[in-house]
Amino acid sequence: MPKSQKDWEDQVKGMIKAELKRRGLSYADLVGKLADIGVMDSEPNIRNKLSRGKFTAVFLVQCLEAIGANVVSIQ
Repeated sequence: MPKSQKDWEDQVKGMIKAELKRRGLSYADLVGKLADIGVMDSEPNIRNKLSRGKFTAVFLVQCLEAIGANVVSIQ
């Protein structure tokens, strides 16, 4: 059975949340690390994006690069 849009959104937000947890990072830490690479965003805005699971591929890659996740599992 094909995945629904919500399933895809849950998967992608789970990827970032899992990587943050593996590294012991909070949303505030993510805000700081994003700022270090020139991406300015507020903690509430990032929290909302991740909660909804609706954000661009660019934001996904920015987050993963900011936290040093060079390899991620999509499972």
